[in-house]
Amino acid sequence: MHQFEMPQEYVKRVTARQGRAHACETFDGPKTALVVVDMQNYFMVEPYQSATAQAIEIVPNVNRLAEAVRKVGGKVIWIQNLAPWESEQSWSVCKSMFLPAKAKARWESMQADNNGFRLYPKLDVREGDEHVVKRRYSAFIQGSSNIENVLKDNRLDTLIVTGTATNVCCESTARDAMMLNYRTMLVSDACATASDQEHAATMGNFYLYFGDVQTTEEVIGRLKR
Repeated sequence: MHQFEMPQEYVKRVTARQGRAHACETFDGPKTALVVVDMQNYFMVEPYQSATAQAIEIVPNVNRLAEAVRKVGGKVIWIQNLAPWESEQSWSVCKSMFLPAKAKARWESMQADNNGFRLYPKLDVREGDEHVVKRRYSAFIQGSSNIENVLKDNRLDTLIVTGTATNVCCESTARDAMMLNYRTMLVSDACATASDQEHAATMGNFYLYFGDVQTTEEVIGRLKR
């Protein structure tokens, strides 16, 4: 799991701006969603090329958060990334950033019938949870997914974002959510990426400019209030 502590300089700057260290000091349970981003085999287990051991390590925290959110009447939303073949043309810029063999492996591994697309089996997925399929890094960008319909249908306005990768799909989704007027936070020990440096960069920047960052223990403690 990533070792991360928010720099005190950042805490002071945020507190000076908004009058408190955390934007999300309290939660309205039924309006809260745990958004779990891309905890799929492709991003978690070898031999898939995007697998990272850090993602395996956050599974217990994701499951604890899911249980806590359900207990206060909130929703758990499991997001899965799909790479439809049409996107080889409609998102050719992304494809061009991979060597041909790596691009082929990425697209094939995230087809709906591939094991790489499936959620990691140790996740605590339950009946009543919501499932969203996205087609870009951000779940909110136009044409990527139906997540806004899911949120509006369930009257959800606060998003607790977890998953992998911290600095790619989690960050993209969380930033866009905030700019669409959702109260949004990242959980520092329930997100994972390839290195501590990348993880820390996202957590610090998101906290400074986009939303809140808390640990699993802090979130659960505030959900219980």
